[in-house]
Amino acid sequence: MDALKTIAADSMKESLPAFSIGDTVRVDVKIREGERERIQSFEGTVIAKKGSGVAETFTVRRVSYGVGVERVFPLHSPNVADVQVIRYGKVRRSKLYYIRERMGKSAKIKERLH
Repeated sequence: MDALKTIAADSMKESLPAFSIGDTVRVDVKIREGERERIQSFEGTVIAKKGSGVAETFTVRRVSYGVGVERVFPLHSPNVADVQVIRYGKVRRSKLYYIRERMGKSAKIKERLH
């Protein structure tokens, strides 16, 4: 079991920003198209964080052309190039799944001044 922990510790990233639930983030993802590789940005609100250690994931939601789009990103994946915090949100829940049913102003999250 200790061997697994040391392997997992080697693959974890050190330089990650401190973001939490309700924050608006921009995630830069590496996309492979044939032999070429490019970076695609996905910006939205963090509605959930799950897991711990090397298996930690976070879910980002945005509304694109009137359709809600959610993506789950592994935090320590080599395909996640960068995570930038755009805006800090003030929420009182650890999971914001209720945002899925809301539209317009009721889906807004207050800004936290830190």
